[in-house]
Amino acid sequence: MVILILGCSPAEDEVIEIKEKKYPDQESWNTEIILTKNGQKRAVVLAGHLTKNNDESTMVLDESVDVDFYDAEQSHLSHLKSHQARVNENTNDLLASGNVVVVSDSGVTLYTEELRWDHRRERIISDVFITFISDQDTLTGIGFESDSDLENWVIDKPAGVTGRTME
Repeated sequence: MVILILGCSPAEDEVIEIKEKKYPDQESWNTEIILTKNGQKRAVVLAGHLTKNNDESTMVLDESVDVDFYDAEQSHLSHLKSHQARVNENTNDLLASGNVVVVSDSGVTLYTEELRWDHRRERIISDVFITFISDQDTLTGIGFESDSDLENWVIDKPAGVTGRTME
């Protein structure tokens, strides 16, 4: 009898929360963005898809992100590929993620899952695991910082193999 009474008692008022899907205010395909400093291009960003919400200062790029970095004389330095990226419109900083690969014009290659490009300092920075390959070395580590051409770099917690003799 108790089971029947409890089974038949009215259910407590259920609160159902319906979240409204947020759509971007702006959306474009096959997009090119040029990031400049003092009127000179420092990076050209290509992406298959871009979304932007007017109440945020971030552009979200996905579908094959390609970034070319340039120096003050607008000479090409390196090329970045990733699955997606975010560009902060206030600072022009870029956060790339998903199978990130940076190849410098000198042939040095950096592999990581996430890195950011500090536009003001023109530095490539990663706080996660990286693999750095040059013609003489293969280094891995956690934490990386370099200039945009991967010439002057630091690995915070390095490990790896070198073909050089150590003295």
